[in-house]
Amino acid sequence: MTESVGWQHSALIVLVCAIVTLFTRAVPFAMFPEKKELPRALKYLGKVMNGAVMGMLAVYCFRNTSVLTPPYALPEMIASLVTVGLYLWRKSILLPVAAGTALYMVLSQCVFT
Repeated sequence: MTESVGWQHSALIVLVCAIVTLFTRAVPFAMFPEKKELPRALKYLGKVMNGAVMGMLAVYCFRNTSVLTPPYALPEMIASLVTVGLYLWRKSILLPVAAGTALYMVLSQCVFT
């Protein structure tokens, strides 16, 4: 009896998550059709939010990094420099983020243990 209730509960959770995700993806397209001019505030946010989000992400990533104890933030700094370098070279975000994350994991788990 409890197995069927658990299965139904899980299916309901997945269904609700799918509906909410679809709704949140579709609403902006319904509110701002392609031919309609975007408000100035949204255009401004579209220009500045990428940099602001990346800045907040960098602060979040380095918030618990200690430069006074071994490994002296070396894995974080090396991976960050590689990420920035790859971004400047390729002008794409997918490769730098994937490579920087993979490099950080290798450095922190295998090299600087």
